[in-house]
Amino acid sequence: MPKKSPPMPLATRILWGLVVGVVAALATLGLGVPFPALLVFMQKVSGALFDPFGQVFLRMLFFVVIPLVFASLASGVCQLGRPGKLGPLAARTFVLFFANMLIAVAIGLVMMNVVNPGGHMSQAATSQLLTEYGGSAEKAIATHTGQPAITPATLVEMFMPRNLVGAVAGSSRATLGDVLPLILFAILVGVAAMQLNEKRRQRIRDNLDDIAELMTRIVDMALELAPYAVPAMIYSVIVKVGLDVLLSLSIFVVACIAALALHLFGTMSVWLWAIGRRSPRTFFRQIRPVLVTGFSTSSSNATLPTALAVAGEELKLRPSTSGFVLPLGATMNMSGTALFEGCTVLFIAQIFGIELSLAQQSVLMLLAVLSAVAVAGIPGGSLPLVAGLLASFSVPPEGIGIIIGVDRILDMARTTVNVGSDIVVAALVDDQVGRAEARAAHHG
Repeated sequence: MPKKSPPMPLATRILWGLVVGVVAALATLGLGVPFPALLVFMQKVSGALFDPFGQVFLRMLFFVVIPLVFASLASGVCQLGRPGKLGPLAARTFVLFFANMLIAVAIGLVMMNVVNPGGHMSQAATSQLLTEYGGSAEKAIATHTGQPAITPATLVEMFMPRNLVGAVAGSSRATLGDVLPLILFAILVGVAAMQLNEKRRQRIRDNLDDIAELMTRIVDMALELAPYAVPAMIYSVIVKVGLDVLLSLSIFVVACIAALALHLFGTMSVWLWAIGRRSPRTFFRQIRPVLVTGFSTSSSNATLPTALAVAGEELKLRPSTSGFVLPLGATMNMSGTALFEGCTVLFIAQIFGIELSLAQQSVLMLLAVLSAVAVAGIPGGSLPLVAGLLASFSVPPEGIGIIIGVDRILDMARTTVNVGSDIVVAALVDDQVGRAEARAAHHG
């Protein structure tokens, strides 16, 4: 009896779906030249059938934004236990984590501002895209332009409204600030849980992890629709808007991958040389299995065993250091994800003609770092968080449908940056701990 061939991986099916959707759309546009009635008919079919189907996929992602952000972020803070007991090891780790993600987002935003991939849309294409989203984009632009300047008073109002439930429940309005109180509240809940005794803290963390796991399962269910929803959405956008959106999307992918590579092999190389006094070339050769595993699995969690093995066998790091930094990094140190989120929000804002000021981009940097901490370490885990960030900056969350088809490629790239920066931080912390121990022994 012949062996059954294994089913095609979900990621491959999504990519094939993207190809099918693009090819079908190009064929429709080509046939639309001699037969304009055909193009008009397929545009109507897209609006009546393909768009609603795509919305089912997108709305499943939108469903999980609020509970996933809250549970994941609160659990991430809660799991730290009592950082004061960890002393210098924790302090060095968290400083490098935060700096790593902040620099990554800054690189991504600079790249998007310089390349401006969303700016390659013609005025007619942008207007058509605005129309296709049922007026939600125009409302978002009107809301965006009517927002007050960012001042200390408005920052307090954005992060700490008088009515938390009302602010979060109103997040469907897509106004700046709706998701921010949720993020702050999740952090406060995590910090409060840290003050409880070990048994109660573990029980709360288990409950939060259960909620996050349930939301992650819903994301998995949505992704099962992706091989069919992605071609439907990309076909609909191209036949209605034309090839401009395809050009902008291609430039965005190249720019985003370039920014990710710059951070991993640029920023991390400088850190290795300046802080760790290590050869970047030798280091990246030693951690090659970690990068390959991260790229192929698109999962920080799945890469963790490989990272721990390489840290001990190749880099000779102390087990106490790698055992603390790497598992924590797989949960919290998501520099590639933070960079991707910042790039995506800015790109989709450009697509819709929404200009984010320097002050708003500064807030975006902070939010991308915080939301990246809440991302599940699984393929596609960042999509619901990106939708939440889009809503926070008055950008129609439905715009995420434009990048869904290429997300798998970018997911592989950003996971590689995530796991690569994790092991770089582990090496730097280990070097600093070693030098501190040597100084203590010398003075002792």
